[in-house]
Amino acid sequence: MTDLQGVVATQAAEITALRAEVADLRERLERNPRNSSMPPSAELFTKPPSPSRAERRAAAKKQGKQPGAPGRHLAQRADPDLVVTHAPTACTSCGSGLEGAEVVDTESRQVFDLPEIHLHVTEHRAQRRRCGCGATTKATFPAVATAPACYGPGVRALAAYLAVHQHLPFDRMAQLFADVLGAPVSVGSLAQMVTEAADATGPFTDQVRELLIQAPAVHFDETGGRVQGSLHWVHSASTSLLTLLGCHKRRGRVAMDDLGVLGAMSGVAIHDGWKPYRHYDVDHALCNAHHLRELIAVGIGWDQTWANDLADLMREAKRTVAAARATGSDQLDPATLHSIRVRYGQLVAKGFSLNPEPETGKRSGYDKKAFNLLRRLDGQRDDVLRFTTDFAVPFDNNQAERDIRMVKLQQKISGSWRTLQGAKNFCAIRSYVSTMRKQDADILGGLRLLFEGQVWLPAGA
Repeated sequence: MTDLQGVVATQAAEITALRAEVADLRERLERNPRNSSMPPSAELFTKPPSPSRAERRAAAKKQGKQPGAPGRHLAQRADPDLVVTHAPTACTSCGSGLEGAEVVDTESRQVFDLPEIHLHVTEHRAQRRRCGCGATTKATFPAVATAPACYGPGVRALAAYLAVHQHLPFDRMAQLFADVLGAPVSVGSLAQMVTEAADATGPFTDQVRELLIQAPAVHFDETGGRVQGSLHWVHSASTSLLTLLGCHKRRGRVAMDDLGVLGAMSGVAIHDGWKPYRHYDVDHALCNAHHLRELIAVGIGWDQTWANDLADLMREAKRTVAAARATGSDQLDPATLHSIRVRYGQLVAKGFSLNPEPETGKRSGYDKKAFNLLRRLDGQRDDVLRFTTDFAVPFDNNQAERDIRMVKLQQKISGSWRTLQGAKNFCAIRSYVSTMRKQDADILGGLRLLFEGQVWLPAGA
């Protein structure tokens, strides 16, 4: 009987371990960007279904244009480039000619189309003239005329725009130039144009870095990328008006120091909680979009109501801050702030009561994940709730994620970078065009400046 009890106990222990393993594997299979920190780029072809009609109704958001959103349509212009008048030649009733007949009404329709596209060639001729003293002087060519035959700043700016802002591979860019412009630009020439644009962004990069250092709050993030066949990291520092990207072999402090913002700034650093950010002596704010996704996983996936309630509280706090800001306030009233913090603490305590610290040595499992989430929410609650005490701090770190998402898009379309210099060129120009986009500047015009010996410089954060 003793042997049988031992076998049963052993089997019970194995069943418990297998159940935990199955639960962990099921959690991994069901993980997606809605309930975890998984980036959308990692979904591949297993994307979660779109929100159901019931979910959209619960969110009070219908399909199509949202109430209050500006409509978009193709409107007629008051100053068309060309007006063509069409007159009827004969009466449809009696057949009489209508030349010189009275015009009783005119109906207008406008067609928006492209003119025939072709290269515009300008020949610059530098004269030599002989002075009365006998000396000969030659006129200087403009800076854009660098060779007997060369492409001008407009073509070069388009190359940089297509490579970095539209993410076209160089082979396809060469085809586009040949097919659309009738310009047989080689792949090597296109790559050189992008390098020239990146080299000219130096003054812009210096100014953006200085503006970020002075900003009251800066978003930070990092993502991996393949460079020369090995893993490198693209780091970002950004605000709603500024973007700075840099590529480095390392992911941690060495790369952050190389970007030159986090170690020199005095504002709030907003990030996803990765440990190396804590080495810098600044105020920190954590991304609550990450927390909401993790709370959804615990609340819905593991049926723990405290997580749903805490997610609701954080959304409520976000709405409360937005309402206060809309009235011109720069802080919540003490009673409201105290209520949020008290309810927050109560829900975290309830979570700990259902998720005690797992046994030593356990590396995974839903109980470990829930406990780690609670430990972060409890131990770093000032950073989690900093958006309620400092209105310069947003609720989440979505700004950084939007800025760095283009790195993933670049690699999905054009593949990995063959050289580290190529990756740095992309980061320099991407910082330039992203900042221009945020500040409603003319992107092609700004890129053209780089090839004319100038550079567009941004306004403050």
